[in-house]
Amino acid sequence: MVKFSKELEAQLIPEWKDAFVNYWQLKKQIKKIKLSRIPKQPHHNHDIPQDTNVVGDFGRSIFDPVRFTAKKLFSDKLFDSDHHNKAELIQVKRKIMENGEEEEIYETELAQLFSVEDEVTIFFERLDEELNKVNQFYRTKEGEFLERGEILNKQLQILLDLKQILKDRRWKNSPSKLNSSASVPSSWASSPRSSDYTESANDDELNKETPMESSETDEAIAALERNGLNVLNAELRTKSKKGKPKMAMRIDIPATTPTRTISAVTSALWEDLVNNPRKEGHGEYINRKKIQCAEKMIRGAFVELYRGLGLLKNYSSLNMVAFVKILKKFDKVSNQQASANYLKAVKRSYFISSDKVVRLMDEVESIFIKHFANNDRKKAMKFLRPQQQKDSHMVTFFVGLFTGCFVSLFSVYAILAHLSGIFSPTTETAYMDTVYPVFSVFALLSLHLFMYGCNLFMWKNTRINYNFIFEFAPSTALKYRDAFLICTTFMTLVVGAMVVHLILRASGFSPSQVDTIPGILLLVFIALLICPFDIFYRPTRYCFIRIIRNIIFSPFYKVLMVDFFMADQLTSQIPLLRHMETTACYFLAGSLKKHQFETCKSGRLFNELVYVISFLPYYWRAMQCARRWFDESDPNHLANMGKYVSAMVAAGARITYSSRGHHNHLWFSIVLVTSVVATVYQLYWDFVKDWGLLNPKSKNPWLRDDLILKNNSIYYMSMALNVVLRVAWVETVMNFRHVGAVESRLLDFLLASLEVIRRGHWNFYRIENEHLNNVGKYRAVKTVPLPFRETDSDG
Repeated sequence: MVKFSKELEAQLIPEWKDAFVNYWQLKKQIKKIKLSRIPKQPHHNHDIPQDTNVVGDFGRSIFDPVRFTAKKLFSDKLFDSDHHNKAELIQVKRKIMENGEEEEIYETELAQLFSVEDEVTIFFERLDEELNKVNQFYRTKEGEFLERGEILNKQLQILLDLKQILKDRRWKNSPSKLNSSASVPSSWASSPRSSDYTESANDDELNKETPMESSETDEAIAALERNGLNVLNAELRTKSKKGKPKMAMRIDIPATTPTRTISAVTSALWEDLVNNPRKEGHGEYINRKKIQCAEKMIRGAFVELYRGLGLLKNYSSLNMVAFVKILKKFDKVSNQQASANYLKAVKRSYFISSDKVVRLMDEVESIFIKHFANNDRKKAMKFLRPQQQKDSHMVTFFVGLFTGCFVSLFSVYAILAHLSGIFSPTTETAYMDTVYPVFSVFALLSLHLFMYGCNLFMWKNTRINYNFIFEFAPSTALKYRDAFLICTTFMTLVVGAMVVHLILRASGFSPSQVDTIPGILLLVFIALLICPFDIFYRPTRYCFIRIIRNIIFSPFYKVLMVDFFMADQLTSQIPLLRHMETTACYFLAGSLKKHQFETCKSGRLFNELVYVISFLPYYWRAMQCARRWFDESDPNHLANMGKYVSAMVAAGARITYSSRGHHNHLWFSIVLVTSVVATVYQLYWDFVKDWGLLNPKSKNPWLRDDLILKNNSIYYMSMALNVVLRVAWVETVMNFRHVGAVESRLLDFLLASLEVIRRGHWNFYRIENEHLNNVGKYRAVKTVPLPFRETDSDG
């Protein structure tokens, strides 16, 4: 049977952990009570024979108040003022706060007064503190969710009013309206969803910014004024060139796509440079597309509200069970049934007696089913209560199977490579020029997947809510077993292809035929990545493609946590990108077939592309920082962008120094200065900003106050390891190697692997720090921006 402490730790909301009952501290206090109850063994002293009785009486007298509470076990008059001669176990006092609000403060008074050091008194004092803490947190969160629910109801009513206006406009623009005598329903509650407009005949008319009659404008203003948006009076009454009023309003659609970003920037520049700021704003014309975006935002906000209400309901039930369990332990230690009165007070407390959360959940369900699921409850529950993906033992089985196959095949490959002498300096370099880059791409990718699987495993074991941080759907999010399965599958197929390639080379097949095997393998994996069928983790594959698209067009897409996290991974995979450049050169230019290897070594275009490939990951990351600064106006993002610019300069200097030879003292000095500056910049950002460490005022010396790992030495060792792996560039600059071309390639692969390992090591502490930031702010639910903005009527 699982202990409740472990069950509580597994089920509590990680971001609200500090707000839960400190069950573990109360258990320690129970143990202290148990130890204090054990009678002390008397010393064998015949001069003082009465010691035993004195100690025994003392051991029994500690629990006299508990015996007193047992007499009142079946009494419901806990707060009855008629029993002045009987001490009350619990008193609930109402304290008037400075802001005029009443707050229930629970204080336990025992039947007899004890000294401050008495363990029973300390236990009930801490129990009162925990109960007051839970009540206060529950009341605060409940108020936040209720306020959010009121705002969403108002937003939904505005949305439905605007959809009804669009429906009326379509009705008037319809060519068949003259032949129809049907009337348009006026109630917004019966208006259809915007996604139900499937007629394509009037889509262009709906999206046009057509002027409206004065009566329709007044109707729209009246509908919006009912919902508190007085600001729209000025924005709605904008006139067209013909002098007729146009229908316009302010809808804040986040600029998450390139089209919206360009539109937002253009609109802002036009308003600042062309329009007179003293005049009335030009507004944003209402069309069907904007209404659909607004509906999607409001739907997402309702989903997050429902999720938050479910978390708060779970918070209430878990804390109630914790109080029941700890009081049962107290009864067991004291050999009394003294917890009944306290449990009555707990059940009457606010976090148990309030039913506002349950009623609001029912209301959100009914609203979502009616307006966002077309009265289909099953469809609505897929959004509100997504099913968790169950762990499959088959995944674990295949991970073990492919791991064994990989080890066996790699052993076979090592033996064949030694026998064929492909890594010998005396053999031809064709193998290292053609096959090695392709297989290195898969090896580095598989290593990165393995490190990501280790990250997922550690985040799960340390209760880090990475799905919430990355905004992954729990039903389709990748788990650590899945990451290990993808990794082992890749490596098994790659090593198997390497073994087949060596066997065919040894059998006498022509190199032009055999060397196409790596290319075929690469095409197979690309086809699997874009495969539209729902096989082999399609949600994860498409999510990866979407993130890569967001990274490539970084300035134009809104930057999310998962976007810049993946962009940071790409900065550690520059060798992989350069191997892909070499592979593309051989295959696309036909060099592999003709074995003209110099084309992809000394060509001018190829050498220029080396700079581009080395700069791109840093450029993308810098553009993400610029976009985040544009959205949030936080100067820290500009400072972070400077880090990636310094890395670009250092990378360009090292490439130039390598191409000009290792005897150019000027470029050596430039490389040394730029690399040292970039490395110090990166280490400072790693430790202080990304990991949140090196705090001199922390209770943990030079770390931070909150640490997930219990052993502080792990953090010091991690910082030292990060420093060592960050300065691996010294080997490429100082020219320590005096080896052949084959050994040089293998050494480059080793350094690239160490950078991937460093990135995987960095990932854990980066997400740990992000999780602790969420915990400090009790942020367990995503805040979805709302489309309709309330401002003052002055504009």
